[in-house]
Amino acid sequence: MYRDGDGPPDDDARDGNGSGGDERLPRVPAQRDQQDPRRGLSYGRQPADSTAEAAAGGSAEAEAVLPSCGSALPAESPEVSEPPDAPAAPAELPLPRVSPGTASSMTSVRMPQPYDHGTLKSLLGAWALAACSRDETLAVEVHLTDCAACAEEALRLRNAVGLLHQDESLDLDPLLRARVLEGCLGRRPARIPVPEWAGPYDAETARLDALLRDLGDGYWTEPVRLQWFDGAPVTRQFTVGQVIAHLIAVDGLVGRALGLPQQGVDTAAEDATERYGLDRPRPVRLDGAAEEVELPRSPVERTDAHWAAHRHLPGATLRLLWREQSHRLVRTVAFAGEGVAGLPVDYGDFELPFQDAFVDRAFACWTHAADIAEAVDYPYGPPAGSHLRRIIRLTADKLSDVLAARRRAGLATSPSRLVAAGSPGRSLKLEIEGEGGGEWLLALDSPGAVPSADHQVAHVVMDNQEFCRLATGHVVPEDVAAGSAGDRAAVRDVLYATASLSRM
Repeated sequence: MYRDGDGPPDDDARDGNGSGGDERLPRVPAQRDQQDPRRGLSYGRQPADSTAEAAAGGSAEAEAVLPSCGSALPAESPEVSEPPDAPAAPAELPLPRVSPGTASSMTSVRMPQPYDHGTLKSLLGAWALAACSRDETLAVEVHLTDCAACAEEALRLRNAVGLLHQDESLDLDPLLRARVLEGCLGRRPARIPVPEWAGPYDAETARLDALLRDLGDGYWTEPVRLQWFDGAPVTRQFTVGQVIAHLIAVDGLVGRALGLPQQGVDTAAEDATERYGLDRPRPVRLDGAAEEVELPRSPVERTDAHWAAHRHLPGATLRLLWREQSHRLVRTVAFAGEGVAGLPVDYGDFELPFQDAFVDRAFACWTHAADIAEAVDYPYGPPAGSHLRRIIRLTADKLSDVLAARRRAGLATSPSRLVAAGSPGRSLKLEIEGEGGGEWLLALDSPGAVPSADHQVAHVVMDNQEFCRLATGHVVPEDVAAGSAGDRAAVRDVLYATASLSRM
């Protein structure tokens, strides 16, 4: 290879006798940082990911280039002697050159970008909201370990994030149905209105039905703990299906008072069987009787008989039977109107007027729905305010008769005083706080006595929810959250009388 414009040396020049007088040696061309597109050969320095020979100093490249330059170069380079005591100089390796856009092991590691204090401080809000990128989050958290001012600001921002939104249930407001119905009926009254005393039962059965629909078929065997008070706390465990069967059995007593035919569960069972194509309920046979007999009237015995006769029914069938029965009851009282309000409902051991029995069944439906919701960790609120007021009023109005019955049974602890019927006697003021609450004066000596504020000997105050829990046996009298003043024995009698109202 020769320089541009030079020809091959003549013979005289090679022999050293030419006119030029100087010897022309071949010259090795300088390497250029370019690549031959035809062969893909690189004439420059090799990139960092080249072979080990190129990284070791380019010896292989030199061996490939030098022979092409001809034999004019000396075969051996003169050796330079070094002092014997001088240390050997380490071989210096050339640094690889990385061209733009060329991948390299050195560029595969992403180096964090430096952030100044102002930038990191401006990222604190995004960091508190977890909106920073991975590198920004790392940079901020490293900075917080060194800067006390930013660490304090970050703590305030993180605490403020928790106040931006609260974790709320995605379920619909349980009172939405009551408000919608109230608004609709306010604009256009129903042609056949449901009596006001039947409204709580209608609403609570609809709420329980919505709960069962949300749970689906996988929860019918879920254990549910029922509690009541029978002189002492009683707790029994049932399944969701058994709780619904219990409601079917006891609600049937209200249908019986209306004169609805009784066939096992109720005529509603046959209606639901035909409408939904369900399994037909088996005849109710007790104690091996050959013929069908009516279920007992006592709620506990009636429930046991219902379970024994219909334990084969799946939960979905029980739900449809119960819902059809509740619809039939509401439709019947809507057509009957207020004329059935005073009909007695026989519970075996006691009787209730029909309108009170409907409120009582609404109370039981709410209580057992809350038991189911607690068992499956489902949010479930109290009834609407107007419905809760009816439930609390019915419960408080029973207390005077219950106190008298407990005194006759020798279960009262406060000393009694005989008073003539219609005369004022010792009284206790019961105050229920919250929505649906109120004040009641309870006669302590006899139901015939007239409660009087002038003869008040004690005062009890409790929350509406706590009063309902006490009346259903979900809290014992000793543990109830209630404020009291005056005669402690009278307060104890009222609390135990309230708890004795509960039953399965």
